[in-house]
Amino acid sequence: MEGRLFTFLGTIGGHGQEWIILSHYVLVIGIIFLIARAATNKLQLVPTGAQNVMETFVGGIITMGADTMGEKNARVYMPLIASLAIVIFVSNMIGVIPGFEAPTSNINFTLSLALIVFVYYNYVGIKKNGFINYFKHFMGPMPILAPLMFPIEIISHFSRIISLSFRLFGSIRGDDMFLMVLLMLVPWLLPLPGFFLLTAFGFLQAFIFSILTYVYIAGSVMMEHEEH
Repeated sequence: MEGRLFTFLGTIGGHGQEWIILSHYVLVIGIIFLIARAATNKLQLVPTGAQNVMETFVGGIITMGADTMGEKNARVYMPLIASLAIVIFVSNMIGVIPGFEAPTSNINFTLSLALIVFVYYNYVGIKKNGFINYFKHFMGPMPILAPLMFPIEIISHFSRIISLSFRLFGSIRGDDMFLMVLLMLVPWLLPLPGFFLLTAFGFLQAFIFSILTYVYIAGSVMMEHEEH
């Protein structure tokens, strides 16, 4: 089915998966750049237009993180979370438009995002708590449980890579397949409810990825609060 999937960018460089994902990712970055440029071109005290949208977006990201780690910490890690959220959201949205493919429908792309989160939250956890204290936390509250708890914790942390990447990939890939079948079976006007549904799913997946990233970072940098 992938070999028969038409994309506008595929007519330029072919429909190989590498070109399709790379070209659509470049398109996503271009769209984000234009949005950011429009939002910061004429900054106003009372925001309007694109500035208002982006300030609402950033405020929403901070509010999301404040429930997990407090507003101060949420602001510290907001640049990463906001960057991931807007990349995932725009990627999901272009996949809803016929003739384009969401980069997030490719497992290599979503796996890369998951690895970024995995490496980052472990890095800040080690930086915040120290190498020994960070991994000491994996051993559980009692030394006698360490031989059991440590491998379980290690497996649990590595499973987060699979969880983040496959949840996003599976949802968006399923949405793409659903949209393809819908457009083949019914006229263009009838699938409109489906488009709204796919848009909601795209927003939901960006939200889930973002909130889980906040949760993972909070767990790595706020170990002393967990112990209490």
